[in-house]
Amino acid sequence: MAYSTITKSSTYMNTKLYTGTGSSNAITGVGHQPDLTWIKQRNETRNHAWFDAVRGATKLISSSSNGNESTQSNGLTAFGADGFTVVSHDDVNKNSGTYVSFNWKANGAGSANTDGDINTIATSVNSTAKFSISRYVGTGNNGDKFGHGLGVTPDVVLVKSTNDNTDWRMYHKDIPSANTRAIRLNNNDYWNTSAGYWSNTSPTSSLVCLGNDSTVNQNGNYYVAYCWKSVVGFSKFGSYTGNGNANGTFIYTGFKPKFLMVKNASASANWVIVDSERLGYNPNNSELFANTTDDEEANNQIDLLSNGFKMRANSTSINTSGSQYIYLAWGQSLVGSNNVANTAR
Repeated sequence: MAYSTITKSSTYMNTKLYTGTGSSNAITGVGHQPDLTWIKQRNETRNHAWFDAVRGATKLISSSSNGNESTQSNGLTAFGADGFTVVSHDDVNKNSGTYVSFNWKANGAGSANTDGDINTIATSVNSTAKFSISRYVGTGNNGDKFGHGLGVTPDVVLVKSTNDNTDWRMYHKDIPSANTRAIRLNNNDYWNTSAGYWSNTSPTSSLVCLGNDSTVNQNGNYYVAYCWKSVVGFSKFGSYTGNGNANGTFIYTGFKPKFLMVKNASASANWVIVDSERLGYNPNNSELFANTTDDEEANNQIDLLSNGFKMRANSTSINTSGSQYIYLAWGQSLVGSNNVANTAR
């Protein structure tokens, strides 16, 4: 067993459910002031809505679209000490709509990072939770780098152009030949291979290297980049191979996942999201798909266990025999009811 540096995970990442009102609605109970909030309406077809403190609270991008950033004065209008405020935009606050929000803590609006060839407009870093948000302007130069600020090599880098209709691109350390490939968050396809994404260069403890593909480094375009590194007992970004069995693969994380996103990296399939809040018991089949506007549905079954997760279905999305899957997971708090820290399992 290993002790986690984070015992109360809600201080840095938390899931919050709420019901829309159609008018100004202060959502509290997040457990921290979020710097990245991802919202999805559960009971209707609706776009995913991403907001962060580096770009500014009203600036909306969507993982279910390649569309550029839009300013929504009636969307998420402010981040607060224990949550956020939404107004009347249907994607975030339709009257009587049911919503889930996923929230991460960085470090506010951030400041410029000058470590690389590209000086970021701002980089906001949470060195404890190993999460950063960077905003930069592309140069179009193959091999140019920007500083992510983590001080450790990120496991996941997620990039989106904010002023152009281009795809999201994800670097994940467990994609084979990861520095030559990227996978699209807004699509169900598997990895694409191109030196244009990461210039065939893996990230380092200070820098992310970019190619000259328009999705990550078009001259003059604006981008946002989210970077994460696994933290023992709090977060894990890994992979597994499906076995095609209803008694499926068990994946060890060292914690009970509160948020889990899985993608078949070697075949076309949706990005599957489950969490511990929307359903609350096993097998968890209350799915959302990061790349579609679909409402919540009961489909693939996943057990969220005390030290990992286990697939309970044979499907392309989560457990086809021989397919390689990548995942992003964050855990429930390791603090017990007596406020004494538990060990990471």
